[in-house]
Amino acid sequence: MADYIVMPKLGFDMREGVLNTWLKQVGEPVTKGEVVAEIESDKATLELEAQVAGTLLHLLHNPGDVVPVGANMAIVGEQGEDISGLVGGNGAAPSPETTSEPEATTDESYPPAPQAHPSSPPASSAPDESFPGGVKATPVARRLAEDRQIDLLQVKGSGPDGRITKADVEAFVPAAPAPTAPTPAKETIASTPVAAGPDSEELGLTRLRQAIGRRMVESKTTVPHFYVTTEIDMAPALALRKQINASLPDELKVSVNDMIVKAAALAVRDFPNLNAAFAGDKIIRHKQISVGSAVAIEGGLTTVVQKDTDTSTLSKIAGDNRAMIARARDGKVRPDDVEGGTFTVSNLGVFDVDHFIAIINPPEAAILAIGSAREVPVVKDGQLAVGTRMKATISADHRVTDGAEAAQYMQRLKELLENPLRLLV
Repeated sequence: MADYIVMPKLGFDMREGVLNTWLKQVGEPVTKGEVVAEIESDKATLELEAQVAGTLLHLLHNPGDVVPVGANMAIVGEQGEDISGLVGGNGAAPSPETTSEPEATTDESYPPAPQAHPSSPPASSAPDESFPGGVKATPVARRLAEDRQIDLLQVKGSGPDGRITKADVEAFVPAAPAPTAPTPAKETIASTPVAAGPDSEELGLTRLRQAIGRRMVESKTTVPHFYVTTEIDMAPALALRKQINASLPDELKVSVNDMIVKAAALAVRDFPNLNAAFAGDKIIRHKQISVGSAVAIEGGLTTVVQKDTDTSTLSKIAGDNRAMIARARDGKVRPDDVEGGTFTVSNLGVFDVDHFIAIINPPEAAILAIGSAREVPVVKDGQLAVGTRMKATISADHRVTDGAEAAQYMQRLKELLENPLRLLV
């Protein structure tokens, strides 16, 4: 039976993605989990895996289309199967008579409207849930409205079926606010005006840079951060790593970060509030522990997520992270690589960083910042000696946890890394 390949949601705040290219053509066989397209989200270019198996019967979107999360992108079924009843589904391509309209240019292309079933009631003016924000608008109109901080719900569309076009946004004049109406806090957050001179260069923000800015402002203005730092003796962990890697080929070697990720996951077991999320009137504790690792990529950073980290072997963590980081830096991230994180490690140790604090990645409750492991003077048994020390700092959401619990977590992390054989049990 025919079924859809849909646009996945990659992150809790993703609303739409851009279809870059199809890697499969109509008539070709598709297996479940096979990469069939490349899409661009706010975070990165991702490989779209088929959720169903069969023959690719119909493509519902073309490269360059902005596709809402959950919208249908293609139809897969048995060769020769009648799919006439599916072509008009959510996110479907326009009918021939729609495509024959001389509506516009590449800039004014937009995700086509779902076709109504003959038995469907007449369309109403209520927001359409199949479009981002429930508003029918072309992609260029959305981008322009975002740049100008215009609420599309206030703009009247002149396009087909009331869709908002670029011209509508350009002509929009916001109504003066009522004197007594309070201004939402988020609207007061603005960048400092900067005039570009002859010795300056203006660079447009990428989707990734926009997403980072939006998420970090949200985190720092809505999440009450607090921080706890400890210093860890890394000599035992480094010695164990050297012993482990001595018998392994290069492609299987374990990194210091892999050991830290494993220790972070084991420590979280004892402190479930740090493996949680704040949800307004409740706290959501996750049963699965999946630790994300922040990865620097061209134009920003992303977070790859190693699943079931506390129960995974050190070699599996190393292999998973190595593969995901390579895909991230090649611009070939898979949806599963960036989904499902419950706790994050941000490691700047390779950059000779002594100590830093990280911004929590919403909706997670905590993030662990790791500095460099350095040889420093230490006191052992009353004698001055040389030791290898690393500073680690946890940033935590004070709505979910408190200082004492975060401090106990750091004690547990320190204990695991200073007795690293426990990472192998």
